[in-house]
Parts: sequence; C-alpha cells; structure tokens
Amino acid sequence: MKRWMKGLVGTMAAVLMLAGCSDKKEPEKGEAATGSGDGYEEVTIRLAYNLPQDHHIAVGVENFAKEVKEKSDGKVNIQVFPAGQLLSDKDMNQSILSGGVEMGVNSSTLWASTVPAMGIFDVPYVFNDYAAVGEALNGDFGDKIRGAMEEKGAKVLMFADYGYVQFANNKRQLKSPEDFKGLKIRSIGDLPSELIQAYGASPVFMGGGEVYMALQRNTVDGATSGTTAMLQRKYDEVTKYLTVNNYAYLEFLLAVNKDFWDKLPEKTQELLTEVAGETEVWIREQAEIEDTESAKALEEKGMDVYVVPQEDLKEWKEAAAPVRDVFVENAGALGQELLDMVDEK
Repeated sequence: MKRWMKGLVGTMAAVLMLAGCSDKKEPEKGEAATGSGDGYEEVTIRLAYNLPQDHHIAVGVENFAKEVKEKSDGKVNIQVFPAGQLLSDKDMNQSILSGGVEMGVNSSTLWASTVPAMGIFDVPYVFNDYAAVGEALNGDFGDKIRGAMEEKGAKVLMFADYGYVQFANNKRQLKSPEDFKGLKIRSIGDLPSELIQAYGASPVFMGGGEVYMALQRNTVDGATSGTTAMLQRKYDEVTKYLTVNNYAYLEFLLAVNKDFWDKLPEKTQELLTEVAGETEVWIREQAEIEDTESAKALEEKGMDVYVVPQEDLKEWKEAAAPVRDVFVENAGALGQELLDMVDEK
C-alpha cells in the first residue's frame, strides 16, 4: 500500500455547465455538485486526523482517499489534513457533529465523552485477541455502536484498529498492580484513568504531543499508550520500563457528519463504504504486525520489556474490576449489553 501525498490542497474546480442550464455557482466545501460521466457527482470532502503520517492508520486513511479519487475518476475528492493541521483531537468530534468538517479520524476513547458506549474499548481485558475485535465489529456488537453514533449525528464509516495499549514508566518494572502505587501515569481518557487509580497510581490527562516533555521533566513517572506511538514519539529516550499486558484495544473511527452523508448520492455512498471496508481490513492486519514490531524495536533501543505471563493476568483483571462498574454506570443498558455480548464469546 503506497502512502498518498501529505495532504490534498486546493479547492474544487468549477462545475462544467450543462447544455441548456443557467450559470451555476461552485459548491462550498463538502457540498455536492451536479456532474456527469461515470455516474458520480463532483464533491470535495475534507478529512482531518491527528496521528503521525507514518502511523499505519494514517497510511490507511491516506490510501483510502487516494483510492476513492481514482475509482471515481477524480469526481469524489477527499482533501486530507494530516497530523493535526486542521483540528486537534480535542476539537475533532464537535467539528464533525456540527459539520465544521465532513470527515474526521479520532479515538474511541475521546468519542466516549459523546457516546458513552464507545468506552467499551477502554474496559480492561475485554478483547483477548485481534480476531475477536474484527468478529465483534462485523456483527451485532458493531451495529449497536454504529447506531449509537448515528443517533448523535455521526456515521461510522470505518473502525481503524490502533492496537493494544501498554504502560511505560521510569521508576520500576510493573510486574503486578501493586507496583503502580505512588506513580503518576499519563492517561488517555476517563476509563483509563479509572484503571490507573484502581491499580493505585495517579492519572494525569494530557495530549500525545505533551507526553515526551512531561516524562523528560518528571512531571509524570510514566504513560499509557500503544507501542506504535511510544516508538514514534521516542519514549525510549525518556522512559526505561515497558510493561506489556494488553489491557485495552484502542480503536480509531473514521466518522462522517450524518447530515452530510445523507445528502450524498447513493453511488458515492456505496463507493466510500466499499473502499472504507477494504481499508479497515488492511489496518486491522497491520495493527498486529505493528504492535509486535514496535515492542521489539523499543526493546532493541534499550527499554526493559516485561510481558505479563498469561497465568498472572487473573490478578490484573481482578484489580481492574471496578472499571467495569464505572463503564456500565456511564453507558447504561447499552453498555451492559455490549459487555454481555463480548463475555459470551
């Protein structure tokens, strides 16, 4: 899969005048225009994301935009704004819901503040392997989450697997929940903060771009993140210990403003859905590869890596039990239903 250009620039070309029609104005960003040929109507769609451009999700998203443009002979033009150029991760969701941007990629953790059921991916030890995630998202489990998002005004076009989340720190190797006591750990959201507290540490919420400096200055003792991000953000330079316990499986969502989506021609919707589905499969396959390779690379760069043995995970899960209660309290009946569906597997 080839990486597309860093960002599509420029505005949409004026629509060719049809015979017998009066002058027509060029559409605003995200507004469909009448076109001819191949059955597609011309449209420019803005898509924003915050991940580094060499992250496997970013590579997938860039190729998604490229494929859509090629398959529509340039009629459906997805203008990509990478690496926070247009919106921060904190501003992304509201912009999608309000129509400020047509498409955006953001984490399930941040979407949980709008759709509490999305916090299911942060509930500790819910998903045991990569295949289980794909199976759940392609069934009733995924449909219920998509439905909850649409009720809020966002259509989930694609689930993009980030991979498993781990812990890095400067103080000591974390071989049991007891080892967390007294540490300050950077958190990525509400439920991860609950887990950090359940393990006896103090959560500190901050954006990904702030973590390196915070670790370097000992503002925090450690952080939770995927090993792909740890490698790209050079955690090996500012932390010593990596604990691999696969406590959560982080998802990113390619979401579309629902009103905008509903106004798109059916043929365009079908194209976007088809290419998104193909991209979702590729990203899921890459997540497992990247998790393995990035953890190995961090070890090669000098980090002390400890993989929690399978037989010890029971202790970790029992200590994390209160987080499930918090999730159900926040997400209500739907949250409990999602947990039950996963537990049945």
